[in-house]
Amino acid sequence: MAELTPEKINNILDSYKRRVEKDKIKYLKNKDNEDFKIANRARAKAHYEANKELKAKKYQDNKELLKCKALLNYYKYHNRINDFIEKYPDKVDLMKSYGLNCSGSGSGSAVDNAPDILEEG
Repeated sequence: MAELTPEKINNILDSYKRRVEKDKIKYLKNKDNEDFKIANRARAKAHYEANKELKAKKYQDNKELLKCKALLNYYKYHNRINDFIEKYPDKVDLMKSYGLNCSGSGSGSAVDNAPDILEEG
């Protein structure tokens, strides 16, 4: 591949931004059109049907981790993060094996502190 100069990079980024803006304008213009709605629903349904098994497999593969995160969010929301660490050391180890850190201040709601809940460790 050819060397990308800063000028070429800027041109690529500008063309991408223009294309995204055009697509957004096109969508806003067509979103209330009945034919567009029917076609969009058909596309979404086809995507769902084609990827249903993949989504289920991904959930099954990550089910235990998702449960750990939900439980951590509960304890974080109720300012009891240390209780979580003491009560569920196996879940803490599982999260650490995925590179997630369970420590935190335990203040505030889980929604407000979402980036702080599981820090990259």
